[in-house]
Amino acid sequence: MLRQIIGQPNEGSKDNRPEAPAPAPVERAPILSSSAQAVQPQRAPSSSYSSMSSSKNVLANDVEIKGSIKFSHDLIVDGKIEGEVHSDGALTVGENALIKGEIKTRSVVIFGKVEGNITVVERCELKSNAILIGDIAAGTLSIEEGATFMGQSSVGKKAPEAPKPAAAPIARPQTNN
Repeated sequence: MLRQIIGQPNEGSKDNRPEAPAPAPVERAPILSSSAQAVQPQRAPSSSYSSMSSSKNVLANDVEIKGSIKFSHDLIVDGKIEGEVHSDGALTVGENALIKGEIKTRSVVIFGKVEGNITVVERCELKSNAILIGDIAAGTLSIEEGATFMGQSSVGKKAPEAPKPAAAPIARPQTNN
């Protein structure tokens, strides 16, 4: 009787409960010492991976970066960057984006806010809700109605800098005594 109360059947009684299935085995990660290394089989690159090199890179609106960014192809920023952005590619500053720093790229399209100077080889576009506080040096410049631009602009081919004159000796007046 005591066995029946605590969940164990009497020797003479039959338990009508179905037997519970055995739990599935749990796969555990190997435990490695500090000197051991896990060996993973190498996979062949998928076609989507190889096509990523020609696609656009995106920094989402929940991304914040402090530091310099360099990229080769195209970059779309919808987050916050505090630092320099340098590239031979195209930069798109999204509506939610805020970039505080210098931008030097091939081209830039701004929908959001930039606080810093921009130097682009080809084209700089300020869309209707764009805010730019800084100077622009660009091959071409397009500013839509409604955009805010506070700074100076230099558009067209950049004139070569004039050579600096050599330091001339200072002429001192002669006195006859």
